Amino acid sequence: MDFEVLLLGSDINTYYMARCLNEEYGKKAYVISKSPMMFTSISKILNIKLEPKIHQKEIFLKTLKDFYNEHKDKKILLIGTNDNYVRLIIENQEYLNKYFYFPKFSIDLLNNMLIKENFYNNFSGIDKPETYVYNTLEKLDMEKIKKLGYPLILKPSDGIKYHEHEFDNQYKVFKIKEEKELINVIEEIKTSGYKDNLIIQKFIKGDDSYLFDSVSYVDRNGKVKLMTFAQIALQEHTKTGIGNATVVVNGVSTHGEYKEIVEKLKEEIEKTGYHGFCEFDLKYDIDDNKFKVLEINPRQARCSYYLAFAGYNLIKYLVDDLIYKKDLKYHFIDNKVCLSFVPKRIIKKYVFDKELKEEIFKLYKQKKVVNPLKYKKDNLLKRKLWLKIRDFNYSKKYKNNRW
Repeated sequence: MDFEVLLLGSDINTYYMARCLNEEYGKKAYVISKSPMMFTSISKILNIKLEPKIHQKEIFLKTLKDFYNEHKDKKILLIGTNDNYVRLIIENQEYLNKYFYFPKFSIDLLNNMLIKENFYNNFSGIDKPETYVYNTLEKLDMEKIKKLGYPLILKPSDGIKYHEHEFDNQYKVFKIKEEKELINVIEEIKTSGYKDNLIIQKFIKGDDSYLFDSVSYVDRNGKVKLMTFAQIALQEHTKTGIGNATVVVNGVSTHGEYKEIVEKLKEEIEKTGYHGFCEFDLKYDIDDNKFKVLEINPRQARCSYYLAFAGYNLIKYLVDDLIYKKDLKYHFIDNKVCLSFVPKRIIKKYVFDKELKEEIFKLYKQKKVVNPLKYKKDNLLKRKLWLKIRDFNYSKKYKNNRW
């Protein structure tokens, strides 16, 4: 093979991208990360190097240039697996472009995607929840709050900056039930040092099964070549995990027809000049029977391995497009497949949509359910034991954290 793959990160996203590479090409990915995580620390399908100061620009550029010098006889595909690394790549793309292959787009577009208030203002062609962008330096407008009604969703506009300021009650997303709670949580956030805007939204009714996931691949010419639309059966229920899907079923919707929203998302992303994988998070609103877009991620998401399981390998798309400059055909993936990070007992107990649950257990019988972390070629005993413990701990996570 005339290429190598360098992944930046150490989480689930990093692991399954390494798995995609190994499945398609039989190769090990190279991984560089700030700190270790069990997903990638115990594995024989990747080579990992830790650099604690990689988020500092000078260290980041030196580390990547050193990697290039060690592998300059090959073409190198560079992939960021979380928002921090995507930002580092895009901010330094002029320099990195001399050494690596990666999707390129403007820093302004990245900010329009990652900073939620920009996303709500600039992506005008799609439906979104009713939103109040709150400037933390100003007084809270209680009239706007009343119009939204309780419960409310509260989340940071800039997730990267928000997570730089840790505090005890730090949820990724807050579900607020009353005014007193709203005031207290905002005060905690401001006291932590986060000074950017907050997003306050109307809560769209419905359990986890009202959530949906749509992944796109946009080629080097700005054209969408791959799309999915999948129903989420469960999300994580821990305070740092809310919003991360644990069970996803592609090609299924028990809450309405989705062809129209798929076309809208395709049109919207093609208008922007974006390149690479991106993921839309949506929720179906039974009040007006519309799919509302909650946010967009400028990368493949935590659960996007279901594309590879359905026959559309993510690494292959990047390699064919960016390295081999192939002309890709458009595919809408409607194969019924299920991705699950949780054991069957959790699905049985906590998925409340009867029709969706039946669909999932049909897929189990057809062997169309996959856990991206359980790869038969990555069979280290220590990894197997860790995965068993992880499965066991999900019972406690869902029992004690009913979001």
